Amino acid sequence: MTSASFLPEPRESEALASAYEDDLRSDGYVNNLTRVWGWRPDVLADFTEVRATLLAGTTLDDREIAVVVVATASGLGDAYCSLAWGANLAALTDDETAAGVLADAPGIPTLSPRERALADWARQVARDPNSTTAEDVEALRAVGLTDREIFEATSLAAFRLAFSTVNDALGARPDAGLAARVPDAVRAAVTYGRPAADA
Repeated sequence: MTSASFLPEPRESEALASAYEDDLRSDGYVNNLTRVWGWRPDVLADFTEVRATLLAGTTLDDREIAVVVVATASGLGDAYCSLAWGANLAALTDDETAAGVLADAPGIPTLSPRERALADWARQVARDPNSTTAEDVEALRAVGLTDREIFEATSLAAFRLAFSTVNDALGARPDAGLAARVPDAVRAAVTYGRPAADA
């Protein structure tokens, strides 16, 4: 069996045990990313809380949030979050829409103008944030996004980049259970990043 990441199993602690129990309750197994972040479960908890604070006050809807995360993860080339959030987006839309966002397909008819603009913006933030211009921001306003929503979408993309970068750099592989449960179209669209771990 291939290792879940480049790091060994973290040292046992009450916080680690709690994080593992959360995974077991929600997914039925301990996620590879939790094993990586288990070296600092306090940081994982704080990171999760900051992201929750951002989302608690946003007017971006669930589909728009999923589009931002999927476009960011795929723009970075992160298979783990692409699979997880691709499945989330598929549940909110359909398998083909999620696969299209993952593959950066042009002209996805099921996306709203706001969603298309958010996907393009998130991918640009992921690939080259220094390439953005005032005109790019104006394009977001033109489809009805407020300045606060633009800040929130950008922060959401940046948080995902930070989270995914830790996972990817330390070799966290997508969980076998995750890869097995995502829709076929989503799995087929994720042609980048680390392969899923062995069962």
